[in-house]
Amino acid sequence: MKAAPAIIWDLPTRVFHWLLVISFALAWITFDDNRYLFAHVYAGYLFLSLLVFRFVWGAVGTHYARFRTFAYDWTSVTDYLKGLLSGKASRHIGHNPVGGWAIFIMLTLGLLIGITGLLVLGGEEGHGPLRGLISFEIGTGSKEFHEVFAWIMLVIVIVHVFGVIGESIVHRENLIWSMLTGRKEDVLEATQVRGHGLLGVLLLTIVFVSALFYFRGYLIETTDSPFQPFRGPSLPDNATWRSECGDCHLAFHPTLLPKRSWQLMLNTLDDHFGEQLEYDVETLAELKPFLIENAAESGLTEAAHKVNRSIASDQTPLRITKTKYWVKKHIGINDEYWDNEKIASKTNCEACHLDAEEGTFEDSGMRLPNIKK
Repeated sequence: MKAAPAIIWDLPTRVFHWLLVISFALAWITFDDNRYLFAHVYAGYLFLSLLVFRFVWGAVGTHYARFRTFAYDWTSVTDYLKGLLSGKASRHIGHNPVGGWAIFIMLTLGLLIGITGLLVLGGEEGHGPLRGLISFEIGTGSKEFHEVFAWIMLVIVIVHVFGVIGESIVHRENLIWSMLTGRKEDVLEATQVRGHGLLGVLLLTIVFVSALFYFRGYLIETTDSPFQPFRGPSLPDNATWRSECGDCHLAFHPTLLPKRSWQLMLNTLDDHFGEQLEYDVETLAELKPFLIENAAESGLTEAAHKVNRSIASDQTPLRITKTKYWVKKHIGINDEYWDNEKIASKTNCEACHLDAEEGTFEDSGMRLPNIKK
C-alpha cells in the first residue's frame, strides 16, 4: 500500500528555486548587450536577494530546506554517484548527496557572481551601491571574474538538470513536478513540513512590486520624454564651448578624446575637417583649458576610460568615430541605419543616444530609431 503524498518542499523554497532560475536566465540573455544593462542589473539584484533569503531559510526554514539535512560527506557523494550510474542509487526524500553538494556549490558561485557584479557596476559602470567607492580598474578586473563565475554556474546548472532527470528515471518519480507542487509520492518516513504559503505569497509579491517599481520608467515614458535607465555623472560644462562647437554639430564633450587630440585640433584650426575656423584670443583662452582639463584622461565617464585605453600612446586621433573603442561599440550597426535620413551621419549621436548632449553616453541610454516608418 502506497503512502499518501507528503509535502516535502514548502512554498518559499519552491518560489526561491524558480525565481532563481528566472533571474539567472534573464541575467544570462542580457549580459552581452549593454543596451539591456538595466534589466541585467535588476536580474542581478533579484538573484543576490534570493540568495540572501535562501541562506536565512537554510538555517531557520522547514526540515528539508535546512542545510543540515543535506550536508553530506564526500563518501556519501561518491557512493550515491556509483549507485546512480549502476541504477541502484538509494532514494532520498529531500536532496540526495550529489544534489546537496550541487546546491552548496551553486549558492557559493551565486554569491561570487553577485559580489563581482556589484564591483563591476560600481567601478566600471559608475552605478549601484558601490558607486564612487570602487576604482574603474577594480571594476573592469572584476568583470572577467564575473563572467568566469557565470560560465561555471551555467555548467553546474546543466549538470544539475541532467542529474535531476537521471534521478527521476532511476527512482521513477518526477522531481521537477515535485519542485512545482512541493509533494512527493510514496514516502513512508517523510517528515511532514508546513507549507508556509503566506511567506511564499509574500515573497512573490515583493518581487512583483519591486519589478514594477524598478521598471516604472518604461511604463510612463512618452515619445517626447523617453525613459533613460541610468543617468551618468554631471559633467563640467562651458557656455563658450557649447555655442562655438555646437553651432555646426553636436558639441562633443572633451571626455571623448585625449588631451593631445584637442591640442592638435586647436593648433590646426585653419584646416578643421576641411573648414577654416577663426577664434579670437579670448575664446581660445577659454576653450583650451576646458578641453584639456576634461579630456579622456580625466576618466569622468566609462566612455572616457575606455576611449583613452583604446588609443595607443603614439596615436593622436582627431575623429571620435575613428577611435578603436567607438568602432568596436558600433561594429554591429547595419549600414541601413547610417544611410537612413534619421541618422545620416556617424556624428549624429543624438539620433541613438538619449544622453548625447550631456556627453555621458551610458550604454543603456542607446536606442536605435525605428527607420522603417
